[in-house]
Amino acid sequence: MIPIMLDPQRLAIALIGDNEAAARRVGQLVEGGAETLTVYSEAPTDALRQAAGHRLRTGLPAPEALGRYNVVYIVDQPQDRTRRFHAAAKRAGALVNVEDDLRYCDFHSPALVRRGDLVLTVSTGGKSPGLAARLRRHLESAFGPEWAGRLDDLGAKRRGWRADGLALPELAAKTDAAIDREGWLS
Repeated sequence: MIPIMLDPQRLAIALIGDNEAAARRVGQLVEGGAETLTVYSEAPTDALRQAAGHRLRTGLPAPEALGRYNVVYIVDQPQDRTRRFHAAAKRAGALVNVEDDLRYCDFHSPALVRRGDLVLTVSTGGKSPGLAARLRRHLESAFGPEWAGRLDDLGAKRRGWRADGLALPELAAKTDAAIDREGWLS
């Protein structure tokens, strides 16, 4: 696996699903900044309707419609439908994630802790979602909500240091010194 962070504001994303697992994924995508998100559901639960809001399209997409998307999530669909949508999305050049089915995944969505723009992730490559969830809970307790403000403070300092013309190694040293001075990782 190669860890990367995608900017959802630059991508068109589709999600095909009907249930609470799909609703959770929609919540994660929206929280992550997905702006061009379309949710297709043949029989949406109330939780999915609420999470998707105006993004919900009742019914399934035509396979050729998947050509409009860069990323396609398929959540808890029957195997024949999963295969059909996976094949159509791949033909269109999209990255595909099928919830809990590694055979159809171009990428995995890691367990994550979000503190403003600070995103901490854990992945087991699909081998142990339980371990990833446990480590996520540990990170949640170790990195509380105050880290959003800490990141904002460091970001402002870094912008100032860059404006002063400091090179990357100097920026790293100043960042370490600021973290040490505040005792944030003691």
